[in-house]
Amino acid sequence: MSAAAASTIAPARPLPIPHRRIQPEIVERQIQSDRRPDNSQCMQALARANQVRLARAALKREVSAGRRGVTEVIVESPWEADSMSLSELLCSQRRWGRARSRKLLSSTALSEGKRVGTLTDRQRRILVAALEAKLGGN
Repeated sequence: MSAAAASTIAPARPLPIPHRRIQPEIVERQIQSDRRPDNSQCMQALARANQVRLARAALKREVSAGRRGVTEVIVESPWEADSMSLSELLCSQRRWGRARSRKLLSSTALSEGKRVGTLTDRQRRILVAALEAKLGGN
C-alpha cells in the first residue's frame, strides 16, 4: 500500500452526538397523568373479563366431568360459551385433543377458531349430528 493511499483515509474519531437530557419531572408528570385512580371503565372491563373467564372454566369442568354434554352446550349456547372457540369446547371433553377435534370440525367444514356464539342454526345442526354420530359409536 502506498503512502498516498494511506493519507486519503480519514482518521477514526467519534462523531459528535448531541446530548439530550430528559427532565425527570416531565417524565414523572406524564406517568402520573396516565394513572387515573378512578378508571372505572377499565376496572369494569377487567371484572367482566374475569367473570367470563371463571364461568368458562366452570363450564369446561362440567363438560370434562360429564355433567354437561357438548351437544347440549352447542344447542343451548349459554352466555359463557358464546366467545369460546369450537376447538376449545371440544377439547374440554375427556379424551378429546386437538387432533380429534380438528378431524371432526374438518368433516363438518367448520373452522377451529369459530366461536360458539356465531354459529348459525344450520351449522349447529350439522355439528350436533356429527358429534352424536361420533359419540354414539364410543
